[in-house]
Amino acid sequence: MVRLLLFLAFLVVPVLEIWVLIRTGQVIGGWQTIGLLVLAGLLGSWLVRREGRRTWAALRAGIASGRMPDRELADGALVVAGGVLLLTPGLLSDVLGFVLILPVTRPLARRALGWFLDRRMRALAAPYAPGGVPFAPFIAADPDRPGRGAKVVPGEVVEDTTAGETGRRP
Repeated sequence: MVRLLLFLAFLVVPVLEIWVLIRTGQVIGGWQTIGLLVLAGLLGSWLVRREGRRTWAALRAGIASGRMPDRELADGALVVAGGVLLLTPGLLSDVLGFVLILPVTRPLARRALGWFLDRRMRALAAPYAPGGVPFAPFIAADPDRPGRGAKVVPGEVVEDTTAGETGRRP
């Protein structure tokens, strides 16, 4: 799943961004498209600064009240991610960046982030569930020694008797 997401992120998304820019340029004109990108960048930087300050103040207030500021931490992460997306040239990344930053749409993004992280944590914790075997794919099956993957090599210990003659300790 991660490989597929990386493939989409590094190959398909730039192609889509270029296609959307070309189509937008054909509809509204080249200079207008460039102006739209510059306007989105300026508006996005102002919005990131404003929402970043709000989120930082809410985070400090949450910590001062003695509670875990989980919502504020998620909001901070979403504002940073939205800011990075706004710095990326392209209209699709700008739209997603605004969705992550705007206070109206951020709760939806926070809910989606929580859902995604919950699924990832459950998948990572599945081997540790009752009855599960941690690191099961890495343990070789050995019916004589369950839970162990190492092979035992038979041998014997030989005591070195020459160590006493040279004055060295074993």
